[in-house]
Amino acid sequence: MPKINFYAGVPLDRADHLRGDTERLAELLADPRARVVPLWRSLHLVAGEAEAVWLERAEIETLIESADTAVFLGLREETVYLAVDLSHLEEPEVEPLGGAAAAFRDLRQVGPLMNREDSAILAYARGLAHWHARHGFCGVCGAPTVSEKAGHQRRCSNAECNAVHFPRTDPAVIMLVHDGADRCLLGRQAVWPPGMHSTLAGFVEPGESLEEAVAREIWEEVGLKIAVEDVTYSSSQPWPFPSSIMLGFHARADFGPLRLAEDEIESARWYSRADLKNSPEDETFKLPRRDSIARRLIEDWLEEG
Repeated sequence: MPKINFYAGVPLDRADHLRGDTERLAELLADPRARVVPLWRSLHLVAGEAEAVWLERAEIETLIESADTAVFLGLREETVYLAVDLSHLEEPEVEPLGGAAAAFRDLRQVGPLMNREDSAILAYARGLAHWHARHGFCGVCGAPTVSEKAGHQRRCSNAECNAVHFPRTDPAVIMLVHDGADRCLLGRQAVWPPGMHSTLAGFVEPGESLEEAVAREIWEEVGLKIAVEDVTYSSSQPWPFPSSIMLGFHARADFGPLRLAEDEIESARWYSRADLKNSPEDETFKLPRRDSIARRLIEDWLEEG
């Protein structure tokens, strides 16, 4: 069975047919089993080391009414999941919500330690909350927008405009470049944690295919020419930091010297499988974070060898 990347595999029926059925949705939300996924300024409520906290709607009814955003996420069997953004609060009182051991924390810190299905739900909620927070005004005429379809679209409040806006995800290609034998290419950006090296990546531009984006980014960042037929799709990963879908590839290039785009890449070089398997994982050299598709691309390449 294929591996599922972190933050993929949301265990909910997204139930699109219910998003416009306000009467049925209200009935489901009134069920005491309904679960609320709270967010505060892109952080999630977590208990202990990495346990996602689901709240009952009755526990925070007044907060829901005043929340910036409330989004129907879907059904898990017959249980409704609702994301609620509490970012309007200066600082939420955490203990009444999740207990003394709870805190609002960044998913990037706790996601790798969390139950995979729970972290996928949190990533889904985070992505939608981020979109709502940045689309309060119409991109066509500038008028305020209002949430519709249970939080899955926004409509311009200007009747003459009436433009409808949908949640967006930015496609980005991420690729492990290898020489077809025992060497792959890793680089690092200056802003990354000390020692961290990773694969190349970049956003897809208008008018290009995914394979063309891979070839262009490799040329721009390290000066290697590759053909699109040497680009092979691997897997994808939702990456809500803040709103991307990472499209993973392996790309074969001829081994040779590199020409770095110094405004993007601090350093890059070829590494053997032995180099990576013997990684010290310290501030001199470490592989990308365990929950990233970059790590998955590297590990798959190591296993192939």
